[in-house]
Amino acid sequence: MNLLHPDARVIDAATGESLTPALIDEAAAALAGESLVFMPMETTVAAVARYLAALRLGKPVVLLDPDADHSRLIERYTTTDLHPDLALMLTTSGSTGDPKLVRLSASAVRANAEQVAESLGITSDDVAITTLPLFYSYGLSVLHSHLLRGATVVLERTGIMQKDFWTAVNEHRVTSMAFVPYQYEMLRRLRFDPAKYPSVRTLTQAGGRLRAELVTDFAGRMASAGGRLFVMYGQTEAAPRMACLPPDRIADKLGSAGLAMPGGAFVIEDDEVVYRGPNVMMGYAENAADLARGDDLGGVLHTGDLGRIDDEGFLFITGRIKRMGKVFGVRINLDDVEKHFPVAAVAGDDKLHVFAENITADEARALRTKIAEWLGSHFTGVDVRIIEVLPLLPNGKTDYRALEASL
Repeated sequence: MNLLHPDARVIDAATGESLTPALIDEAAAALAGESLVFMPMETTVAAVARYLAALRLGKPVVLLDPDADHSRLIERYTTTDLHPDLALMLTTSGSTGDPKLVRLSASAVRANAEQVAESLGITSDDVAITTLPLFYSYGLSVLHSHLLRGATVVLERTGIMQKDFWTAVNEHRVTSMAFVPYQYEMLRRLRFDPAKYPSVRTLTQAGGRLRAELVTDFAGRMASAGGRLFVMYGQTEAAPRMACLPPDRIADKLGSAGLAMPGGAFVIEDDEVVYRGPNVMMGYAENAADLARGDDLGGVLHTGDLGRIDDEGFLFITGRIKRMGKVFGVRINLDDVEKHFPVAAVAGDDKLHVFAENITADEARALRTKIAEWLGSHFTGVDVRIIEVLPLLPNGKTDYRALEASL
């Protein structure tokens, strides 16, 4: 598989190093003896070259967080028997115990790169900058979709809280930036003004639900500067994007995840969102033997999300099937709790446990009373815990497993 358009460019903002065909050739030569490539994916030209070389050679790649210890995972999945369609494997976020791998075929990876490029209107004039890790599916999607259309990707490692990031945005005339919800919270605190960065035409958002207030806020900021905000929805299991909300429909479809990607479709089955499309994974791998499996899903992904579709085909996510709990025997939607209160919610022992950042003991007691009243339950069914900072996964989502472990 070759995702690299002849005109595509990859540039390191800090060093000025650029991706060249020679670097990819060198990386390909170094991979000659490997069948399965375990790749700690750093945000560097060398890492991108090695990744593209592996894809070109048809060697399946397992992308890994370069700052984590993956010795157990590597031992667990090392094998010589691989399915010929297998191209890319990513770890699932928020898994309990040892993570599963999402098995993606070359056709699914390429299909989603094309879907994203078409939905966002990416052209060779576009310049994206890395705002997320490349081992995370959303960050990787930015790389794929821009390289496919002959655009430029600027590799930047310091992040949006640092001056160097914004210097690189202006120096390289960046046109597009992708953020997850917690980054939009940070951008608001930074008083982000797109007028200060005139080359920026597009912001995208995925990686979880962004509060409607912030969707409206940033859509307005971008529109005032002649730019656009795209709200997107997806899962790693779909390589990863499944839906996109066009900027001109944000006002009248506020809260929607958007329309299905080109070539994809949504249906609701027993309140669950089910996606059909060419970008659906082959299935999960829980051990080395699973890497020899073919396509288990046939292009149909049961998302685990609850939702509805309106008469124009716009999807609205209303919760998560697994994000359910019980308080005194009554089922509650933990996502609903988080929509109504500024907390992270988990369940256990017939109680609702909520974690709130930096509040006082008096505020915690008042919050417990409010949540109990909202639930129509006795306050003893609600446990409010004060936490300095919520634990986050690499993709910026709340690490619920860490919260559950602290109970």
